Amino acid sequence: MKTTIYDVAKAMDLSPGTISKILNNNGAIGAETRERVLKYVKEIGYVAASSARILKSKFSYSIGVIFSDISLVGLEHPFFGSIIQNFKTYVEREGYEIVFITSKIGDHEMSYLDWCRNKKVNGVFIVSGNINNAYIRELVASDLPCVSSDIIIPGMHSVISDDAMGVRLGFEHLLSLGIDRIGLLAGPQTSRAFMERFDAYKALLAEHGLPLRPEWIRESHGFGYTSALAASDEWFATLADLPRAILAQSDDIAFGLIHALRKRGLRVPEDVAVVGYDDISFARLFTPPLTTIRQDRRAIGETSAAMLIDFMTQGNGKGTTVNRVPVELVVRDSTTKAPAPSAPHR
Repeated sequence: MKTTIYDVAKAMDLSPGTISKILNNNGAIGAETRERVLKYVKEIGYVAASSARILKSKFSYSIGVIFSDISLVGLEHPFFGSIIQNFKTYVEREGYEIVFITSKIGDHEMSYLDWCRNKKVNGVFIVSGNINNAYIRELVASDLPCVSSDIIIPGMHSVISDDAMGVRLGFEHLLSLGIDRIGLLAGPQTSRAFMERFDAYKALLAEHGLPLRPEWIRESHGFGYTSALAASDEWFATLADLPRAILAQSDDIAFGLIHALRKRGLRVPEDVAVVGYDDISFARLFTPPLTTIRQDRRAIGETSAAMLIDFMTQGNGKGTTVNRVPVELVVRDSTTKAPAPSAPHR
């Protein structure tokens, strides 16, 4: 049986990407490791039989990852951080390595495409980003296959949560509790996901014959707890008639909202029920434990990885598809009790 790069990688306890870099004489590989691999492949005759094919294909077994974190949380982001980890685990199991692509290191700036070419990556996983970013659009328009877990752009494949499904699950859960006075605390509408959730909320009001009350809708200008708390404080200071329930567009936003309600002497869920979105790990530990929409971060990461590897190896990666991953309603104490007959503004 013919020896493959995977056989060499297994024997050396290294990734195929590392073996490829050594045979291609590129990448930051330690001298001792490089010498050990070259000696081994020479002994088994692998170089004479296979290196020409590898060099000709220029396949590096490396994947670029772009994480443009507009929330400024970084890799500890409770949603996108988990997606990156699931993606990384999958591709490494298949013999690939990942390299983070940035547009600037120190004072030196390059486009994402230039960095990808410099790193010789075979494909790119855009974890999150801005659809109006010129560097992202240039990259998607190139011949490199791209998959995103956040944004939708023509010429790229996207694997995202079914946001309309998630809002419907939360909305109809509240209706099942006899609550039809439902407000919305939105996240920044620069986010594709938040925009889709906002549109779904408005569509559900119309579907159920409920009035759209602008005073029951508020946008937080940031992605986290502090921004949501500030937005909620401003909102409640001018709102004479509170809704009986509020859909928050993320769990972090829900936490800030609940704090603001408590500051005004309101009880959750007795006075105002709250539904979050994401089901981050802290949601079940919060007081009260948060009813929320669980996104399948593992499915998003692994599906993205499988698709990208297929596109890189089969050469069919420049279409446009949107794969929407189902979500799940998780009911906890922030909605389980029936609301009081009225929710006075205090």
